[in-house]
Amino acid sequence: MTTTSLPSSSLREYFWNRQGQPIRVVYETFGDKTPVLLLPAFSTVSTRGEMQPLAELLANQFQTVALDWPGFGESDRPPLNYQPSIYHQFLQYFVTNVFNTPVAVIAAGHAAGYAMQLAQKGVFSKIVLVAPTWRGPLPTMMGKPPETFSMVREAVRSPILGQFLYKLNTAPSFLRWMYRRHVYTDETKLTPDFIGQKWEITQKSGARFAPVAFVTGGLDPFLNQSDFLAQFQPLPAPTMVIIAEQAPPKSKGEMEALAALPGVQTHRISGSLGLHEEHADAVAEAVLPFLTL
Repeated sequence: MTTTSLPSSSLREYFWNRQGQPIRVVYETFGDKTPVLLLPAFSTVSTRGEMQPLAELLANQFQTVALDWPGFGESDRPPLNYQPSIYHQFLQYFVTNVFNTPVAVIAAGHAAGYAMQLAQKGVFSKIVLVAPTWRGPLPTMMGKPPETFSMVREAVRSPILGQFLYKLNTAPSFLRWMYRRHVYTDETKLTPDFIGQKWEITQKSGARFAPVAFVTGGLDPFLNQSDFLAQFQPLPAPTMVIIAEQAPPKSKGEMEALAALPGVQTHRISGSLGLHEEHADAVAEAVLPFLTL
């Protein structure tokens, strides 16, 4: 899928007043038509930039709005005790203040759970979940609840030990291993420049606090799969789930559980958990008919 020209973009700021503390959130718009909100996946390298290829592809027919979550990307990264309530509150404030009417949303990875919870309030007209997840990497890999990893979370938050541990887990070699293991499927795309750009994201002031909460399950929006599936019964809006065919087995199993629910539209695309970035063309082709129907 190609576009004839690059759409115009505008970099904007939204100041969210959380308990008297203003938190600056950066977001970017492409195009000038009906808005669609793009929510990047949570990760150590989460940024609106991973949504940019998709945002540009859709911008000829929509105004795409891609944000950096608080604690990630170019948004403020205060040393908060990041937890689901922070992101539930933020997303509700952002959506209700930036948009005048219900909008379509495309949520990647862990953003899916937050989108589905907010959807219960009737703020989304259509919902697209790309390689959706609800459980953080460590709880998923080890099959244990998030509280099991609370000591890890606190260690990384500590001033000296935390900085050392975070440095080990954001080294370029580790990032490349992570991408090869469960994010991208085409190794040739993991060039030194690509990994270098991802590494730079991890080096911003306060960068370790929100990512370690995600990795250890501290940002899991639900306690179990049943709570996640309950958000789809009944569907709050027309919903499409895009399944990443090469996703890790446990994550793919969660996606397949959604595909089995009544009313959920399903599309399968070759790729892993970084599907929305690596295969933006295929994702755009899948969602355009759904969004324009």
